[in-house]
Amino acid sequence: MKLWLDGGLQDTESARVSVFDHGLTVGDGIFETVKTVDGRPFALTRHLDRLTRSARGLGLPDPDLDEVRRACAAVIEANPMPLGRLRITYTGGHGPLGSDRGEHGTTLVVALGDTGRRADSTAVITVPWTRNEHGALTGLKTTSYAENVVALARAREQGASEALFANTAGRLCEGTGSNVFVVLDGEIHTPPLASGCLAGITRALTVEWTGAKETDLPLDVLERAEEIFLTSTLRDVQAVHRVDGRELTGTPGPVTAKAMRVFDERAGDDLDP
Repeated sequence: MKLWLDGGLQDTESARVSVFDHGLTVGDGIFETVKTVDGRPFALTRHLDRLTRSARGLGLPDPDLDEVRRACAAVIEANPMPLGRLRITYTGGHGPLGSDRGEHGTTLVVALGDTGRRADSTAVITVPWTRNEHGALTGLKTTSYAENVVALARAREQGASEALFANTAGRLCEGTGSNVFVVLDGEIHTPPLASGCLAGITRALTVEWTGAKETDLPLDVLERAEEIFLTSTLRDVQAVHRVDGRELTGTPGPVTAKAMRVFDERAGDDLDP
């Protein structure tokens, strides 16, 4: 396997990032996960736009998107696979053992791993911890992911694949690595970006392609929604058949099934929508 590190392809066994890299020591970095299908990335332009937004939000220099595109192409060509998870990581680079940044420049890593198609439906749980919709990192896709690690471990312990958060106002927000949609009276709703959720790429496409409404929703909407589904880069649109102890019968429901079909068709027609 080959990956891209700071300017060129390297073997995964020999590639090394400094132990003083700010992405390691303090989580000072951003990333994107991009789906690849038969050697082609999906929605890469949207992902790179968000990478730049995250960099600016964190106060990092804008990434060189021409280099990132070259890196993605080189890694995909070097590691052929039918369905892949392309990970772009961009950090503050070599720095001191504290929150101040160094002056050695940023670090760019692009790597690819294989993955499989997700199941049509999954189970989720809610967790007692909240997303801070007013935080400095709100809406940024950063490498500070320990909160998600803890929540996802809780979900795994309870036989679920995702954990859902409320925000500090008690409103439905997002999952550890997904956005959430609910169906009420036959209409699709998803929390607005003001809730503190990440501006997911698949979320945005789903809103565009299905006409879903961005709605401020209480967390207990999960107890009465007719249908619930998740979206993310590797899930696409995935139905939810259980939330905590609540079973949703007939999953995927008709609205979710249509959203799944529309997403598959539109994504198949255009790999960089």
